[in-house]
Amino acid sequence: MHALIRRPVFRKSAVASLAAAGAAAVSLTLVPSPAHAAEPAKASTAQTQAQTDKIKAIVEAGEKKHGDDLDGWIRTALDVMDVKNIPGTYEGLHRNIMRESSGNPYAQNNWDVNAQNGIPSKGLLQTIQPTFDAYHVKGTKDSITDPVANIVAACNYAADKYGSMDNVDSAY
Repeated sequence: MHALIRRPVFRKSAVASLAAAGAAAVSLTLVPSPAHAAEPAKASTAQTQAQTDKIKAIVEAGEKKHGDDLDGWIRTALDVMDVKNIPGTYEGLHRNIMRESSGNPYAQNNWDVNAQNGIPSKGLLQTIQPTFDAYHVKGTKDSITDPVANIVAACNYAADKYGSMDNVDSAY
């Protein structure tokens, strides 16, 4: 008597669905986002403190180096982002800032669903407080309306969710 050997059967519809979804969609779920990949698996306290100190120095020097205006805030944020390996370009940041706040670091949205729920979007990139808190980068100021801190936190979030702020073309 022969044992019956069952082989897996691939249904055409399952294969067609996978083909329709595309290989890129499948591989996308397997690759960590840049924001997660940027963090070392287990950074020592000394390394973490050294990086925080470096970011503080960048932020403190930013106004003198780049200026205390939109151009300077973006350039200082890019310097911080470089240390943290957060992707983004000047053009991508500027485009999103102009759409979200017209360059006003104190802009606040008091009418959308977030505001209706008691957590209005604030700052250059219209970040809500829970998102700012979750994606805040140590070494930047702990204020949602601080221009550099707002840009860096929003870009850290966008890197995690969209790969980069450069990929954001509407409210996010």
